Amino acid sequence: MNESGYLILAISIIVALAIIFVVSFVFYVRTPAPKGCENIKISEENCSSCDKKECRFYKEKETE
Repeated sequence: MNESGYLILAISIIVALAIIFVVSFVFYVRTPAPKGCENIKISEENCSSCDKKECRFYKEKETE
């Protein structure tokens, strides 16, 4: 395969990966929350000993 063939292959792989990313992100956003998890609130009982900064409730806990 010559240079232009490799270039076309590389571009098509990048485009395919971008399409897969966009489609999977759209599916992720459209997926509803599981039943019973729609309105999750901060639980002082569970969060009092937690110090994980990755926790999505951590910033909410700091602002209160």
